[in-house]
Amino acid sequence: MPVQYLPTTELRLVEHVDRLAHDHPPIRLDSVDFTVLRPREFEARFGHVLDYMARVELEVDRNVLELTTMLPDPPDIDRHFYADVWQPQEIQHGLILDRLQVELGREPAAPDLDSVGIKLRILGMLAHLGPFQDVCRMLYYLTGMATERSAVLAYNLLHRGTLEMGEEAIANTVIGQIKRQEPGHYAFYQLSARGLWTQLAGWQRWLVRFMRRVSFAPVGANNARQKADFGEVMATLGIADTAEEFAHQISRVERELLWARDRGLTVPDYVSRAFREAVELARDRTHLPHLGR
Repeated sequence: MPVQYLPTTELRLVEHVDRLAHDHPPIRLDSVDFTVLRPREFEARFGHVLDYMARVELEVDRNVLELTTMLPDPPDIDRHFYADVWQPQEIQHGLILDRLQVELGREPAAPDLDSVGIKLRILGMLAHLGPFQDVCRMLYYLTGMATERSAVLAYNLLHRGTLEMGEEAIANTVIGQIKRQEPGHYAFYQLSARGLWTQLAGWQRWLVRFMRRVSFAPVGANNARQKADFGEVMATLGIADTAEEFAHQISRVERELLWARDRGLTVPDYVSRAFREAVELARDRTHLPHLGR
């Protein structure tokens, strides 16, 4: 049997997820104003950012397939969170962002909605052993923390840039509404990770560290082309020149849990390396035809 949450942690998670569901229902389409005062300029600056974010948000359907593959017997609160709260919210984020980019004259996003890789299928077979599923759960929480923290930072910067362009309708009713829902997701993963980490055995912690090191990638960046796309998003949002600080922001709790024994380590090396690679691929795109959009 997989490790269950301690009663106090489980109660806090239940209260948190119930509050998310009550306070942040999926954003209604009729609450959004797609008015853009300068569509050509806005598309030129942020069009590719909207496309990347829309694709990532819409791919939550595939993410849920991955979760059900690698976590055959998760705690009820995990299933309630990702199936009843997180997925409906994120899908609506994706639909709204995709509608906005289509309104700007761009092609709709092309998300991958149903592929589950062989590595995840193997993890899913092993996860029928409770102690190994706890390792997979920890990886899920770590990935969720990095993903949602990246989203919080990115949406804040996109919101600021949209306001700077004077596009208040988009800033207030699109980006503003979306960015208010992301911190609650991050809080769920953080609380879950802290609760589970204290219950893992030494060999499980070692395996989590090893698997995290070899599997980390920026959100939505599953191949070289997508990594270059992510690097361009970082550049547009002003993150590329401060990639190390961005890496520090998204991995702070991960470093605290997994690598506290390594004194002086501010960012796990695999995190900083992944972001540097994305920035470099974006800069080299004109010289590498296979990285074209």
